[in-house]
Amino acid sequence: MSESAGETSYDLVIIGAGPTGLFAAYYAGFRGLSMAVVDSLPEAGGQVTAMYPEKMIYDVGGFAEVRGRDLVQGLLDQAAPFKPAYLLGRKAEKLESVEGGVTITLDGGQVLRAGAVLITAGIGEFTPRPLPAGDGWLGRGMVHFVPSLKAHEGQHVVVVGGGDSAFDWVLALHPVAASVTLVHRRAKFRAAESIVRQARELGVRIVTDAEVTRFLDRDGALAEVEIQRKGAEPETLRADTVVAALGFTADLGPIESWGLQIDHRAIAVDSTMATPRERVYAAGDVAAYPGKVKLIATGFGEAATAVNNIAVVLNPEAHLFPGHSSNAE
Repeated sequence: MSESAGETSYDLVIIGAGPTGLFAAYYAGFRGLSMAVVDSLPEAGGQVTAMYPEKMIYDVGGFAEVRGRDLVQGLLDQAAPFKPAYLLGRKAEKLESVEGGVTITLDGGQVLRAGAVLITAGIGEFTPRPLPAGDGWLGRGMVHFVPSLKAHEGQHVVVVGGGDSAFDWVLALHPVAASVTLVHRRAKFRAAESIVRQARELGVRIVTDAEVTRFLDRDGALAEVEIQRKGAEPETLRADTVVAALGFTADLGPIESWGLQIDHRAIAVDSTMATPRERVYAAGDVAAYPGKVKLIATGFGEAATAVNNIAVVLNPEAHLFPGHSSNAE
């Protein structure tokens, strides 16, 4: 890393601090590269931290199961010896090619110069779908995600939605909350049948063909919600917290204007994870090629592939394969 004329220089700038980006930071350090990691979210971990930190993940090699937040912490610990610069709560707005590399301009005007950039932005910036009745209640009793189960210990919780995320929160909250009720506006669910069955077997109350129509407070705090079922009188449910798990919209934001080949929020790459734009690479869910399977495990491999190829671009005398990390001292 170096600084000059208002620019901070790195060998590699990684756009996206999800699992793929964090593993890329470790691997860049292993290859002796300096790096910065940029993310518009205020915490590292991407979707894992923002959406399901308490959920168990079952498809990461070497772990029968690993809690989302523990996976993220492990990745941060793994990269820590190489001292990545984390620029969180910052948005990468402009990418320009310069001699010997690229510059990335962040919101606020800060300019990063890099030998290469690796985009690991996942699905991009995501915005939760609103719950109309909850307008004005966000942070006052309504949440979209559950960063800490302990915060809802002993509470009466109403989860609104019918997808996998809604049922995931139901199952995660059931052991700690005083009660959990799921409300869905249709009789059919988008969630996998297995987790719907699991919720029913636990005795979770599931109210279908119903919508939350009002939030009711007591002394300024959320106390109840009113729900309206088709053909029935309005009903009130005790609610200290409402989890609005209605899905989200996503887009790549400024990345879409960077002259890359993009289709359905995915960036086309070749077998080295390179885009057609010189010194610009992509890995993880944001990268696309024939036969791609979107898994965290896939992103880890793509990050290593990208960083090894970037290392050779930055230093043509470097070896593509650096040897096994187990041989490093």
